[in-house]
Amino acid sequence: MKHNISHNKKGQAVLLSLLVFLGVSVATIFAVSLPVIEHIKITRSVYTSKQNFYAAESLSEDIAYRLQNSISVSSSESLTVGGSSATASIVTSGGNKDIEVTAQNSGLIRKIKSRLTTSTGIAFNYGLQAGNGGMTIDGGSTIIGNLYANGSINAISATITGTAVAADSSATSTDQINNTPATPTASVNFRNVSASRDLAQSFQVSDTSPLGKVGFYIKKTGSPADATIKIVADSAGTPSSTVMPIGTATLSAGGVTTSYGWVDVTFATPVSLIPSTRYWIIVQSSTQSATNYYTIGANTSTSTNNAKTGTFGGTWTNTNLNTYYKTYLGGTTATIGGASYSTGFMVGSSTALTGDAWARTVKGTTAYGKIYCLTGTNNNKSCDTSKGVPSPTPLPFSDANLDSWKDSALAGGTTTGNVTVGFAGATMGPKKITGNLLVNGGGTLTLTGPLWVVGTVTVTGGGKIKLQSGYGRSSETIISDGTITISGGGSLGSGTTGSYLFVVSTSQCPNAVGCSGANAISISGGAGAIAANAQYGTVGLSGGASISAVVGNQVSVTGGSTVTYDNGLASPEFNSGPAGGYTISSWQEIQ
Repeated sequence: MKHNISHNKKGQAVLLSLLVFLGVSVATIFAVSLPVIEHIKITRSVYTSKQNFYAAESLSEDIAYRLQNSISVSSSESLTVGGSSATASIVTSGGNKDIEVTAQNSGLIRKIKSRLTTSTGIAFNYGLQAGNGGMTIDGGSTIIGNLYANGSINAISATITGTAVAADSSATSTDQINNTPATPTASVNFRNVSASRDLAQSFQVSDTSPLGKVGFYIKKTGSPADATIKIVADSAGTPSSTVMPIGTATLSAGGVTTSYGWVDVTFATPVSLIPSTRYWIIVQSSTQSATNYYTIGANTSTSTNNAKTGTFGGTWTNTNLNTYYKTYLGGTTATIGGASYSTGFMVGSSTALTGDAWARTVKGTTAYGKIYCLTGTNNNKSCDTSKGVPSPTPLPFSDANLDSWKDSALAGGTTTGNVTVGFAGATMGPKKITGNLLVNGGGTLTLTGPLWVVGTVTVTGGGKIKLQSGYGRSSETIISDGTITISGGGSLGSGTTGSYLFVVSTSQCPNAVGCSGANAISISGGAGAIAANAQYGTVGLSGGASISAVVGNQVSVTGGSTVTYDNGLASPEFNSGPAGGYTISSWQEIQ
């Protein structure tokens, strides 16, 4: 009996030990597994969050790619990557595209916001765009697109499907200039490190005419972002934080190339400064990068008016150099409607305007949209003063852009003398021609690269200039330092949607010696082209000419001519020279 009791007690002890062991083991397993399970949950959350980020970034990049390549984009887009669903909203504001993308999965959210801006060095944003010379539209011509002029708009007899804006002209007279010798003996880098993120150049004005524009002899390394231009007061020999009431302007990275060239920046609100008083031009960057920065030409300074680098509102360092810069004074007020009340946009009379009209003064105008003005007479609606006065806008190409295309043409060699292309046709490019170019007799000149013609360009008698098929959606330029004439059924074309052939004249005709009254670019007699640019002269369309977009210091459209704007011209992709279209000016993760 004792033996049995002892045996039972031993069994109970073993069982108890086993239960204790199992309990400890289970507790240990739970103690170990709970952190592991929690770690797995965290890992999955991190993975899902990253997947959301990649989905958002993929959709954002896809939209940017399509905008930069003239591919249609809706106001909302979506994309699914794994289990993450990304949706985007695209809002157009001026020349900008604001893209906000939200990606979510399992209750986790990531958001990305970016802004794409149209480069002032590249894009054609209007059907007709004029500089200080303004524009005249007459003779039953048709404009399907918007109009923007840094001067007056006078439409006597036309149909206009769009909005017309006439801004007060930008400054026209060069006041201060530092640009010798032609090749800078020194240079100033900025935006490369924090100590030289911003640039400051001191200057004075000679009279009280309003300051409206500044220029820089500048180049870039890599792909720096746009910079902000400000005019500030002086504080004991250094820039103060007092910004003059001139508004800010943007130095567009698209207008700056990897070689030195002049790039102008126009202010929204010109201001009269005090003569013989020191002020500062500030080029302010939001970030810095050792591989993406600007360089401005300079020479040695022997005065106190010189350049500094540093941070606006912070510390400045003297460079003992003067940068290559220009300041421009002057400008005039603009009007829509012309000098007589019988002219202007007269619906049901001689001219129809379907959109808004906006200028300092609007007179003799009937518009389906609103009439924004400070003063107006004989209009079908009273002035809506809520928008004030429109600001002048830069013309598409900078001098640096034009120089870059010329360099690309020159890289293909030089043809001396005149070139004539007849019935047999020819293929050419990249190439510089020292004489004139004539395409006639039904001949076709096929471009394989950019052309730079020192003399004149004439396309007539059924002649044609086109891009070879290998261009695809890329675009190209023909630049002439003389006049360009397209007439007698002549035409310029590309053949592929999204590809454009730009014809550019650097001539100041008809307001230059030797012009004999000829325009810088003339398109007439049923001739056609895609996009014409004469930023220093006049573009004239007449006799049933047709084109997609026109830019000129002055523009004249008469004789039943037609301009039909192509939206793809807002973001062309060039086969050579400077990159084009929309550029990403900002990016940030907001959630």
